[in-house]
Amino acid sequence: MISPVDLNALYAEFFERGVAYFLKHARIEILGAAPLAKPALDFFPRTDGRIELHWCGNHYLLHHSGRPFTENQVRLVAAIGIVLSARFRSLLQPGMASGSFDLFRGLPEDRYISAFLDPSPYLDDNDVPQGRDPVEDAIEVLRVSSLTTYENRRISTGVLLLDAEDRAGALPYNTDLASIKSFHRLCDGERTVVLVNRAGMLVDLVDIREWSRENATAGLPVPSAAAYRSHALATLKEGRVCLVLTGNGEIKIFARGSQKFNFMEGRWRLTDASEQYALFRRAVGGTALAEGLFTAALNLAEARRGALFVVLDDPGTAAEIVSPSDLMNGAGVQTGPGKKERIHYLLMGKRTLGMPSAVLESIAGMDGAVVVDRASNLLAFGAIVRHNPNLFVAAGGIEGGRTNAAVAASMFGSALKVSEDGLVSFFQKGLCVWEL
Repeated sequence: MISPVDLNALYAEFFERGVAYFLKHARIEILGAAPLAKPALDFFPRTDGRIELHWCGNHYLLHHSGRPFTENQVRLVAAIGIVLSARFRSLLQPGMASGSFDLFRGLPEDRYISAFLDPSPYLDDNDVPQGRDPVEDAIEVLRVSSLTTYENRRISTGVLLLDAEDRAGALPYNTDLASIKSFHRLCDGERTVVLVNRAGMLVDLVDIREWSRENATAGLPVPSAAAYRSHALATLKEGRVCLVLTGNGEIKIFARGSQKFNFMEGRWRLTDASEQYALFRRAVGGTALAEGLFTAALNLAEARRGALFVVLDDPGTAAEIVSPSDLMNGAGVQTGPGKKERIHYLLMGKRTLGMPSAVLESIAGMDGAVVVDRASNLLAFGAIVRHNPNLFVAAGGIEGGRTNAAVAASMFGSALKVSEDGLVSFFQKGLCVWEL
């Protein structure tokens, strides 16, 4: 039988792994021993933005990049502690109850996400959670479904979790349903989703737009891609969670009106979109401009189309990063056949504010960057950004043409890069500030 000392050491390692998984840019250091060796997480925030923690006999210091942790990051660290504490308590139960084994089912990071979204099942210090976790079950269904194809195409599906009464003959929403191929044709995740109640029972099939209409006039905390605006609106009501498996094999989780997590390229990411959007909005100096570019970037990411938006702090520096022929002021216009400059007149004098989103996304999808000033005046589109090789060496050898261009352009303002793999990144002063 494992000793309490060994159990503390094991769960200290589990905690460190969980933090490292979700906060890959953070550093966690052991400062020494905690006063008590207990499986409960105690927080001691510091004025410098760092956090001291006590967990399983260790006194930790958590910090990253000289920035304070966001509310969602702190909440996620707490969720890791909540899940591990519940598991630890279950191991100390005499004749460990059979229901406790469910706590160890599935991947631990799925459990951490579930506790982030709804920690209440894990919070009883005097008991061990019994029964299944509907959020973790839903994640598992989407994981299994992501491996399924229909007529050689990946399937898409979705689920909305909320408080709802059981109905006669309702089935549990679990991986047994994923084995029914026709089940996936009932809901595509984008327009239709299944309703699952807090007991984990499948109770209805609905149009997600119907469930978003009650909040149609409400503002979202952060702009959303057009395809998932209804999903964000539907979760504005406290306690609702929407999970979607997209046709690209990505899992998205929405709660409190915004995307909170996504599973892409084999790992979960904390989206933290509200905080990241706020940083971008402050950088470009205007809510309307930030909202338009951010939304366009999200739409392009969903379509898996690469793009680069550059907002210059000083429009006079445009000639330093793009060639004169790319500028919209008419300088260096060439009239030879096949020259892009011949069609500049179509967008001459235009601003991205007020420009239809379809037009903005079309010009952003061209090879090269869309360059604007803080007043949203369009300075260039399809522009090739001049590179500074010395800058890339200093930045650690950045790879990829679009990333190189984002690094170079960000020395003159803010750069929003969209990768063809679906990631959106924000650059300033030659550094990547965030990625979602």
